[in-house]
Amino acid sequence: MSMQPWVEKYRPKNVSEVAYQEEVVNTLTRALETANLPHLLFYGPPGTGKTSTALAIARQLYGPELMKTRVLELNASDERGIHVVREKVKAFAATAVGAPVPGYPCPPYKLLILDEADSMTQDAQNALRRTMETYSRVTRFVFICNYVSRIIEPLASRCAKFRFKPLQPAIMAGRIEHICELEGVTLGPGALDTLSAVSGGDLRRAINTLQSAARLGGGRVDRATLLDVSGQVPPEVVSGLAAACRASGSAGRFGALQKQVQNIIADGYAAQQLLLQLQTELLSGAEGGSDLRLCGALEALAGADYSLVVGADEALQLLNVAGQVHAALAAA
Repeated sequence: MSMQPWVEKYRPKNVSEVAYQEEVVNTLTRALETANLPHLLFYGPPGTGKTSTALAIARQLYGPELMKTRVLELNASDERGIHVVREKVKAFAATAVGAPVPGYPCPPYKLLILDEADSMTQDAQNALRRTMETYSRVTRFVFICNYVSRIIEPLASRCAKFRFKPLQPAIMAGRIEHICELEGVTLGPGALDTLSAVSGGDLRRAINTLQSAARLGGGRVDRATLLDVSGQVPPEVVSGLAAACRASGSAGRFGALQKQVQNIIADGYAAQQLLLQLQTELLSGAEGGSDLRLCGALEALAGADYSLVVGADEALQLLNVAGQVHAALAAA
């Protein structure tokens, strides 16, 4: 097996290889034919191909060699202050373009990719407005973010916006099976469905989880291995806790809940991950006419999650939330 991370090894090299973003791919493909791109704004959930698309555009425009001088990629979550705009961004944007490379369009402008742009401060975003206007002839900006609402309107209005959708299980399954075939990995029963469930539409997370499980399992990936490497709580554990919370009557209730929580803590499962999966279990198992009681249960989950964030004891919080969820669901 190659030592290169699979998420980089199988990153799309061309825009046409980006999965499940037909509208984005078709529009950008037509734009690349003329090499006349506007400023771009890519937004959507993690692992849906935003950064891969931006890098594929750069590769198709300039080729692997010219990319080194014509493309600047900054992660705005690390470098997000106004000094970055005044120094790095402005200096790169003002630089004249060099000679083209035969075989590639090499348009007379550079590409500046700002990843995690929604982490930039308001001052930094405001400073970018004038930079974009002044150097638009020699520089195109590509903003990448998860939450488009955090990009100020003056910047968003200067860009062509593209929304990246979460990948559907069938699309992810096709990519995962393709990687498994090339890497000689065997998927056990239920492994593909489990991988799709734990990744939540994030193909990058799915590929990283698959590679970790393949290393651990020696080329064979089973459902249990995927759950171990992803940190997910097995569905049967979550279902058992939910069933104990739904149980009617108070006789022996505390002892049953305490036993469930003690087993969960002893197995080393993360309490916050358990709360997230318990929420999904309660919502999927909700019965008609129980909306008010379900609201009380979800409120208890939210309170426990906050307590865990600020450093509360996991065992006490799980036992407390189990009791509160039981009381809420049992209420008339």
